[in-house]
Amino acid sequence: MKVKTRDRILDASLSLFNSIGEPNVTTLLISDEIDISPGNLYYHFKSKGDIVSELFDRYEAELLELVSVPEDADISLDQQGFFLHMLFEAIARYRFLYQDLVNVLSRYDSLQNRFRRLLRKKQHAFRVICASMKRQEIMTIDERELDALCEQLTLTLCYWVSYDSLSHLNDRDSIDPGRGVFQMMNLLAPYLREEERQQARAMSMDYF
Repeated sequence: MKVKTRDRILDASLSLFNSIGEPNVTTLLISDEIDISPGNLYYHFKSKGDIVSELFDRYEAELLELVSVPEDADISLDQQGFFLHMLFEAIARYRFLYQDLVNVLSRYDSLQNRFRRLLRKKQHAFRVICASMKRQEIMTIDERELDALCEQLTLTLCYWVSYDSLSHLNDRDSIDPGRGVFQMMNLLAPYLREEERQQARAMSMDYF
């Protein structure tokens, strides 16, 4: 099936933003990448900001679906690991948002509140998952520790791309989401029951 020009523009833009950084990409570069005229691109998107906004729409929809964790579910450690894996995969796909997060959000004011909302949703999802494991007596943690842990998990998720990129600044495509999952599982491990702690460490080694 033939891919629509609008989708080709979005896919090429995402690839370029991730590879060389959103500030370094122009609409002319995008049109050259998919061999269309600048006028054709402007027919679909009036500015690069419109492209960024629509890519954020895609990312937001994907993340909101992921972090909609049922509050009454009994969540296993395996499910928690899969959840983390899916989160890091999604962030890796839209990593240009995270590679220079503060500057990207400062240039696109309309995204700031939406991104903050996503942060709150992520933190709430971690709290729901931890509360479920605590209810099942898989995890032992008090409220103060739980607040700190959920904030640390959210922070790690948010800034992992920037941290990981420091080891390969000349190759932005070498992002390793698995290393992020490894770190997150090890943040959880100290609060888990012994059996689950060993399981978490074994699971984390699959990503090492």
